[in-house]
Amino acid sequence: MRKRAKTFTISAVAEEFDLHPQTLRLYEREGLLKPSRSEGNTRLYTDADLERLELILSLTRDLGVNLAGVEIILNMREKMDAMQREFERFFNYLQSHADEFSHFTEPPPPEAGALVRVGRVSRPVPAKRRATANKPSR
Repeated sequence: MRKRAKTFTISAVAEEFDLHPQTLRLYEREGLLKPSRSEGNTRLYTDADLERLELILSLTRDLGVNLAGVEIILNMREKMDAMQREFERFFNYLQSHADEFSHFTEPPPPEAGALVRVGRVSRPVPAKRRATANKPSR
């Protein structure tokens, strides 16, 4: 038997956070909150929704950030979290394959198919540019 997550109705959340229910509806319309819905179409807020609401209220009430700014900040946080997860996944991969990489102490020789560093290539200067470069400046 699966345990259901605890959820809260819009009126309970509004009372808990001293908000008008219309404010919560506005946050939902703006895409800042995404509560789930019951079969009767009642908004159901989870603990994760409440944590997000606390952050929104902190940004708006304490720091004076407008809703457009809140949206940008929340999107940046989500991207940073995704980057952190990706970094951790990559780091775990490196750790689990460290013994495979340990023999790479020196770059492989060119004959092993590795790319070879190419020095600066000198190209001839077009005649037009040579002519203008040699003109005396006034």
